[in-house]
Amino acid sequence: MITAAQSLRKRIRKVSRVAAFLMVGATISTTLAVADDRPDNDVATAVASPPPPEFAPMTRSERFSRYLGGLVDSESVFRAAASAGIAQAKNTPKEWGGRAEGYGKRVGNAYAQHVIHRTLQYGISAALHEDNRYFVSGETGFFRRTKYAIASALLARHDNGSRSLSFSRIGSAAGSAFISRAWQPRSSTTAGDGAVSFGVTMATDIAVNMFREFAPGLKRHR
Repeated sequence: MITAAQSLRKRIRKVSRVAAFLMVGATISTTLAVADDRPDNDVATAVASPPPPEFAPMTRSERFSRYLGGLVDSESVFRAAASAGIAQAKNTPKEWGGRAEGYGKRVGNAYAQHVIHRTLQYGISAALHEDNRYFVSGETGFFRRTKYAIASALLARHDNGSRSLSFSRIGSAAGSAFISRAWQPRSSTTAGDGAVSFGVTMATDIAVNMFREFAPGLKRHR
């Protein structure tokens, strides 16, 4: 019979493996950022699309600065709080219960998943020379702009401004969804739970893009 202490040690080992994985990925990506401060180039893309006038390729140091900023900006905090609020209302996972303690666990879980997501996305995008920034379309008409906002959650730009499937955005969303199962309670550790988490992340990205596209007064890109 598994004791509480054995269960705790097992969970700590799982979290330690996740932490080690992230540290290795972050170290490799940081080394690349420091070693080369030039814009990425020589990437062939599959989808031709005229870049927005304000588009310019990021240097590696700019990419790294955006990664660090994206870990602690207001959007990150809002996402974690909102995600935790939805999970609290649904009482998911049920083992964490309700009230302030349960909400705190859910906020911590959502933020930890965000950190994993951002770290994986940074590493993969640096390696594949993908740019996941959102640029307002400049199109007219609700449906055209909506189509652009949705597509931008699935596509990334490259140095020549054209776009192709964003392996870094999709891969990091999937990776964080399934890696975070390591510390989840028993009721939330199935492959189906990971798939749901992945879907929620992608849907949230689409919603954020819609806000950036249509909300007045926003900067041209973020």
